[in-house]
Amino acid sequence: MPSNDARTLLQAAVPTAAAGAVAAVVSAVVAGGEGALGAVVATVLAMLFMGVGLYVLQRTAKSLPHLFQAMGLMLYAAQILLLFVFLAAFKNTELFNPRCFAITLVVSTLVWIAAQTRAHMKAKILYVEPEKTGHSS
Repeated sequence: MPSNDARTLLQAAVPTAAAGAVAAVVSAVVAGGEGALGAVVATVLAMLFMGVGLYVLQRTAKSLPHLFQAMGLMLYAAQILLLFVFLAAFKNTELFNPRCFAITLVVSTLVWIAAQTRAHMKAKILYVEPEKTGHSS
């Protein structure tokens, strides 16, 4: 993974993990162990989905730049569908608190998106590759 990509991933993952830790503590206070477990599962799931999505988008941008926007839209739609499948599968679970899970999932996703946006805006990425010439003037 190139250094810009790794930096973006790190700058998005750290705030998301911190928000997840805060959510786990709040959920533990509100709903006990099941709440904390729901918050941890939601944070890990959000980081996994968003991290894989970031990786796929970066690979697409490098190899097929003309498909970048369409791939981004398709990827976000697929992520939402997969989250709905996960929510439907664990709808009546007693493993963790579904309310703490859902709130933490939304918060973690929003924190990831905000941190990723900030990282991208602060990155100094060349839009045009400078032309390399064999002679100097």
